[in-house]
Amino acid sequence: MKFAHLADTHLGYRQYGLFEREKDFYEVFEKVIDKIIEENVDFVVHSGDLFETARPSPMALLTFQKGLLKLKGAGIPMYAIAGNHDVVMRKGSIPPQVIFKKMGLKVISNINPTYMHGDIFIAGIPYYPASHGKALRSKLAELSEKATHHEKSILLLHQGIDKYFGYNYELEIGEIPDNFNYYALGHIHKYVNDKFGKGRLVYPGSGEIWKSSEIPDYRENGKGFVVVEMDGPKTLVKRVKVDIPREFIQRTIDYNNLESGIAAIKETIKDFDKLPILNLTINNVESDTSGVYEIINEELGDLALMIRPKFNMFDMDDPDVIIEENQKVGPKELIVKQLEGYGNSDVDTLATDLYDLLSKDKIDESSELINQFYDEHYANVKEDTEFKTEKPGEEQPPQEEEKDKQVTFKEVLE
Repeated sequence: MKFAHLADTHLGYRQYGLFEREKDFYEVFEKVIDKIIEENVDFVVHSGDLFETARPSPMALLTFQKGLLKLKGAGIPMYAIAGNHDVVMRKGSIPPQVIFKKMGLKVISNINPTYMHGDIFIAGIPYYPASHGKALRSKLAELSEKATHHEKSILLLHQGIDKYFGYNYELEIGEIPDNFNYYALGHIHKYVNDKFGKGRLVYPGSGEIWKSSEIPDYRENGKGFVVVEMDGPKTLVKRVKVDIPREFIQRTIDYNNLESGIAAIKETIKDFDKLPILNLTINNVESDTSGVYEIINEELGDLALMIRPKFNMFDMDDPDVIIEENQKVGPKELIVKQLEGYGNSDVDTLATDLYDLLSKDKIDESSELINQFYDEHYANVKEDTEFKTEKPGEEQPPQEEEKDKQVTFKEVLE
């Protein structure tokens, strides 16, 4: 008996507000489905964040439907749990996966937490925020007790574990029951394959590069899924890599060698099938970052889908560098300088990316970028406050509706 394990496909994610990037995620998912069928597996498990949001776009829903029907045509069922992106954490909400139950998707939920596939016991729990750790641990104990009655068992979770997550995790490694043969995890986008309990604990990683911080792991382990065999006494895991549609190029260029650095990048990307994302670090820039950006954009703009520059100013002996009034100071430099007090590089990147999009009158893409930033950094805070359960017969006090707070680009600069 063998099965495929994937997670964090994030269908519908429009990275940097670019529709081209949304289509990249669909393309990768289609490749994954084809490779799963080639592997001739018995079934598939998906460990959460199937979609980017709890209200997927029609294109995201259609892409998954096509993949699910392909699997069904090959006689391969899929078992899935909801991740934090799949559902709003409040009473009565349901994940979009439920839409596909009539098409054969086997949704693992709090109502229906277990299945049997042949002699394999499949159990799972949808995402729980850290604030509801007690309920999560209680459900894990219940599933662990049920697993004792089966020789082969799989546990699906979409949680961050302290050993692999580093911070803001929901579970400690010692809180996970140790009597399952395979732990099908999701939530962490890097590839993890570790020995645990009676078998293996695996994060297959995301199917595409969701954040630029994933690039080092992508270089080492690629993106894709795993195929698991449970026929013998040991659980065997095979990594299956899938090519992503476009490359993420990271380069560091010295300002004094700007021309040769740009020429080298041109040589690297000139024959790419799809325009890459360029993450450039320019060192030793004296002051005129806007002029440097104009040069980079003029030379590389037509060869890249997006250019994301970071400027490191020239390091002078005097720590208190005074910029004279007659020196040119670029708008990007002003933005980053204004945000220095926050000490948050993600905010700096957001501001400079917004500048790039707004300077080209890409209003819709800018709005999409802001929404993504909010969802990524702040949505869980709101979700934790909404994830409440009512005691039978207990009326909850009326909640005041929170007004949408909109921050303009001008306010960011101020």
